[in-house]
Amino acid sequence: MNGIQFSKKACLVLSNGSVYEGIRIGAEGDSVGELVFTTGMTGYLETLTDPSYCGQIVMQTFPLIGNYGVISPDFEGETAVRGYIVRELCDYPSNFRSEYELDRFLKEKGIPGIAGVDTREITRIIREEGVMNAKICDAPPKDLSDVISYKVERAVATVSRREPEVYPAENGRKFTVALMDYGAKKNIIRSLQSRGCEVTAFPQNAKAEEVLAIHPDGIMLSNGPGDPEENVEAIAELKKLIGKVPIFGICLGHQLTALAMGGKTMKLKYGHRGANQPVKDLIGGRTYITSQNHGYAVVSESLKGIGRETFINANDLSCEGMEYPGERCFTVQFHPEACGGPRDTAFLFDRFIEMMGGERDA
Repeated sequence: MNGIQFSKKACLVLSNGSVYEGIRIGAEGDSVGELVFTTGMTGYLETLTDPSYCGQIVMQTFPLIGNYGVISPDFEGETAVRGYIVRELCDYPSNFRSEYELDRFLKEKGIPGIAGVDTREITRIIREEGVMNAKICDAPPKDLSDVISYKVERAVATVSRREPEVYPAENGRKFTVALMDYGAKKNIIRSLQSRGCEVTAFPQNAKAEEVLAIHPDGIMLSNGPGDPEENVEAIAELKKLIGKVPIFGICLGHQLTALAMGGKTMKLKYGHRGANQPVKDLIGGRTYITSQNHGYAVVSESLKGIGRETFINANDLSCEGMEYPGERCFTVQFHPEACGGPRDTAFLFDRFIEMMGGERDA
């Protein structure tokens, strides 16, 4: 950080009492959140604008962040992070698409941050002890009660849209898709539009009758933040939708479908976040590299006799995909719409298109 003068000190305080001194970046003020790390080498703009990070302080494991600046067309949504941690923040971005530097973005969005801390050491702590809360502040507090007691709550209601909105298909409408917005990334909509789908995005509290009233050819269940079990009303409405038309669920949509089908979810020790998560296809045998951002997982054993596990994480063997024979419904934990990559699993959108066309079941 040699151009902009970053001189104000800041502290990162973990709920286990560990303190790390660094340099203040971004907005002023203290911030408490759930501390998570993401391993992506690129895609920091998509991370910062992904609603699935609602209530969390995000730490990048890649040491240099901000080197291609801020590019607003790459935003996935409204930023919902509580704080941002980097080893080194680039203040001289170099990219023909760059509009301005990342520190300005953090300030304008009101996101407090800290740079110059040992992100490798902090990552090891999270991997060994599990996800914990943290606070970005000017000086170590004497009382950690606000850090220890913090909990991400009502996250989906916070980030979901308030009113339905229609997005036209590209090159002529072939299908009508209802998108349940639990914190949807924009590229889910773009991926459907590019395949000839007119997308009507509904807020997370939309009733099943309202969704079916547009006579959709299929229903898309989006990603989103927080504990899936908290979304009791959304799960109840989803029960009314399953089996009516083809359904494709991503991330939180995957988890909510499992709960609606009578399954269970669990919180992972430190989650999967980054663009290099290996996922094995249990049907075809191939392993894909995927983009992920989640702290909870479906317990596949809880769905025996109801659904079939289709993908597993190659690292910890957790559930990465389910399909529900006879219901025309399949879901995945990872992000086939990923920007900035990888795009190995974008074919799953084509599978959804085929289902809506009546060419295949789940």
